[in-house]
Formats: sequence, structure tokens, C-alpha cells
Amino acid sequence: MNPQKVLLYYGFTPIADPVAIQLWQKNLCEALNLKGRILISPTGINGTVGGDIDDLRKYVKYTKKYPGFKKIGFKWSQGTGNEFPKLYVAVKKELVAFDNPDEIKVDEKGVVGGGQHLRPEQVHELVKERGDDVVFFDGRNQFEAKIGKFKNAIVPDVDTSRDFVREIESGKYDHLKEKPVVTYCTGGIRCEILSVVMKNRGFKEVYQIDGGIVKYGEKFADDGLWEGSLYTFDSRMAIDFSTKTKVIGECEICQAPSKIFRNCRTKTCHELILLCDSCCKLEVEFCGAGEVSKALECLKSSCFQS
Repeated sequence: MNPQKVLLYYGFTPIADPVAIQLWQKNLCEALNLKGRILISPTGINGTVGGDIDDLRKYVKYTKKYPGFKKIGFKWSQGTGNEFPKLYVAVKKELVAFDNPDEIKVDEKGVVGGGQHLRPEQVHELVKERGDDVVFFDGRNQFEAKIGKFKNAIVPDVDTSRDFVREIESGKYDHLKEKPVVTYCTGGIRCEILSVVMKNRGFKEVYQIDGGIVKYGEKFADDGLWEGSLYTFDSRMAIDFSTKTKVIGECEICQAPSKIFRNCRTKTCHELILLCDSCCKLEVEFCGAGEVSKALECLKSSCFQS
């Protein structure tokens, strides 16, 4: 059996007929036995797909034949073949749901008016030159930072990308408007939008890490400014960049080290809870972190499954 891999990618470019691209991508993935999630909008494409390495190589080759996708940077990571339950290809108004589609403009070069792209080594050069003035700004959902983030990074109070505009406009970060701000996210796409939002609201010096945390981790692993694991939106839940990755996450019940999110046991709930192996065995149904008190009572009573 050939190695199983996962591809993460995005490309901002004008697309006149998103439905045609949707059908093409769906047929291509089905022919290559790939599963995953692909979104297409009038501003580009955003996808993560998994499968056999040879099939994924063919996917990259054929996808790049579309003129607007030639310069897409595909990010590879180790897979198992079971990351995704099915193939989902859809047309959306936005590639990233910031609820500001009219604010984002793209041309053949990508997003117009976004932050300056920095390669991983350029991030280190900026920090060396500007020192503590450099601010790392997390462009992900707040929960993702529980298991990994850049050291001393600001983690905004957001549950989804839709919360970012409100959060930036709240005034909480106005004191950063004259500082060099390095935005970061998993693969880079969320920061393409976030950096536009920040620049349009008065932030003077905004950067984004080219290729996101994934590319930074490939370059520096756990020997740089990143610490912890990277949350992934598939069955892996998290990936490490080396064998010495530090576990910075804490179980939401007992505070033991943990990097694995678990699905809430309540069928109607879609919350993810950061739990250690021991607390995951508790004989209690708790719905998100809001029911941690019930689990604590159970823990004190030593109420574990055998």
C-alpha cells in the first residue's frame, strides 16, 4: 500500500463560474478516490483532501492546469487514509466565513491589500531586528490555541472566523496599531482575510506567515518560536512537528497535560472538549466545558469506567 497523505491548499483568484469549477473538482476527486473538503467561491478555492500519495500527485498536476491555480502552494502532511469520512465540494459566497465578502477584493496575484507575506526565516529576521515590539496575532478560533501557538501570542476571543471583525472593531487591540503585527493560522488562508480586516481598520504594519503554521513547522519544527501541537480539522485532531513537541494543553477537568480534543457525548452538541485519557473515561455525559463541574464531582467520587 502506498503512503497516505493529506493536502492543504488555497488560492485566491477571480473565478467567473464557480459551479463549473465545483463539478470539475468533484469529478476529479472521485476519479482519484480522494476524500476531503473543498470550497469554491468567486474569489478562489480552499481545500484539504486525503488519499494515496500517487493519486494526490495526479490531483495536484490536474488542478494546476487551471490558469488561476498554477501558483497554488500545496502543503503535504502525513495521513492515515481515514482523515475524512467523505468528499464534500461546495460553492460558497466566501472561502473563509468572515461575513465580509464585499470587503475582500482579488486579482490574478491574489488578495488585494492584505498583509505582507513573510517566509518562516523572515519571521525570525523580523523578531531579531524589532525584538519585543513584534506581536504575534492568532488568526484561528480560540480553542485551537489551547494546544499550540506562537510564544506570547495574542489569542483573540473568537469562536469562529465570523467573530473577527467584531473583535477587531472592539478597540481591544488599538494599542497595536503602530506595532509590527504577525498574523498566523494553520495554512495561511484565514490571515489573507484577517490582515485585510486589520489594515482597513488602521493597523499600520501587518504581516502574515507564508504557508501558515504548517510551513513554519516544516522549517523550524520545535526549535523556533512555535510551541505545542497544531490542531487539524480532520480525524487526526492534532499533529506534531517533531518527537519533542511540548504538550501545552490542559485537560478541562483535571488540568493534566493533553493535546487531544474529544467530541461531546451529547448527540445534539458539536462542542469539542480538551480531555486527558483518564477524564475521557468518566461515566458522565457533559455538554462542552459548561458541564465541567458535573465531571469534577464525578472525578472526586472516583467514578471511572473499568
